[in-house]
Amino acid sequence: MQKSLLYRGETLEYEVRGMGAPVILVHGFTEDRRIWELVLPEIENKYCWILLDLPGSGRSSFNVSLSQIPDFAGVISAILEQEQIQEIVLIGHSMGGYISLAFAEKYPEKIRALGLFHSSSFSDSIEKKESRERNIRFIENNGGCAFIEQAIPGLFSESFQAEHSQEIQGLIAQYANFTPDSLVQYLKAMKHRMATTEMLRSITKPVLFIMGAQDKAIPLEDVLQQCHLPVISYIHILTHSAHMGMIEQPNLCNAILDQFLGQIPV
Repeated sequence: MQKSLLYRGETLEYEVRGMGAPVILVHGFTEDRRIWELVLPEIENKYCWILLDLPGSGRSSFNVSLSQIPDFAGVISAILEQEQIQEIVLIGHSMGGYISLAFAEKYPEKIRALGLFHSSSFSDSIEKKESRERNIRFIENNGGCAFIEQAIPGLFSESFQAEHSQEIQGLIAQYANFTPDSLVQYLKAMKHRMATTEMLRSITKPVLFIMGAQDKAIPLEDVLQQCHLPVISYIHILTHSAHMGMIEQPNLCNAILDQFLGQIPV
């Protein structure tokens, strides 16, 4: 079911699928809610899935009032209020994981479980911040489409790039309409985000870590330094994936999600 709401004066689009315990899936940078399509088929009817388009992505309007990652976490709170949901399982990919962590930090009582899909509680390193600045300048000089063309292939492992070039080109075409304003807004928010590592130390609810052995965007070594912090951690390393496990190894990710969700106390 397609739904919408107003968040800070702009339209936010999301959809609700299936029945059961509610789970929100938060997509990452240069994506929208369609990125989850391959991992849902086998378990779509076992849970109530809420898939959103973050402001500036997919069908959701760009919102100039957002500047920090916690601003985007407010979107999740608005959806819970509209859907009258008290507790949620929150799973975020990459930037969506940063947003999920920010939400869990602000509203720990609303979290039933947390999932970090190729994501991290660390803030950006100096080198990463410099990379974000270079990307911002590239977008301002060349536009959003040119950035998408050069950014998306590098999110995949070399073997996947070699064997699935048409699929990657399809993703590039799917996300070529991102506006420069949206991309720059996301990059600035990620660059300036605060670490949420202390939240991981204090959380008592289950936390799922899915990491890619070949991930260059969120290196395996970084996630391994933090996955022991929660009281309850579920840790999975995708040996054949880089940053896009939901596309590179969708069946395995499907099984991991199903197992994790099935173990969460009601």
